[in-house]
Amino acid sequence: MINKCYLCLKDFCMTGQGYDELKNLNSRLDELIHRYTTLKEEYRSLKTLNEKLEKKLLEKEAELKELENKYERLKITGALLGEGEAGQEAKRRINELVREIDKCIALLDR
Repeated sequence: MINKCYLCLKDFCMTGQGYDELKNLNSRLDELIHRYTTLKEEYRSLKTLNEKLEKKLLEKEAELKELENKYERLKITGALLGEGEAGQEAKRRINELVREIDKCIALLDR
């Protein structure tokens, strides 16, 4: 925390311009301290908000990954049930795999 260091006007025996400059300096110092305090509070607030948003982003990324996995499973399920072109492709691939397995079994029987 900033220590408030003010130039004490009472300690100086000044008149005129020197006194006005010292008074102006104290005023500017007050303003700087106030701005510093305000910015520090804003920084804390933004930091907290950033942490909350990062946490929410991680949650949403995890949710997205889960939904993508569910979508892939649904695609596979749909393909196996014979829905649309994906179903025909899945059946063709399964038939190819069965033929390969049959060939392997035939080779083992020799």
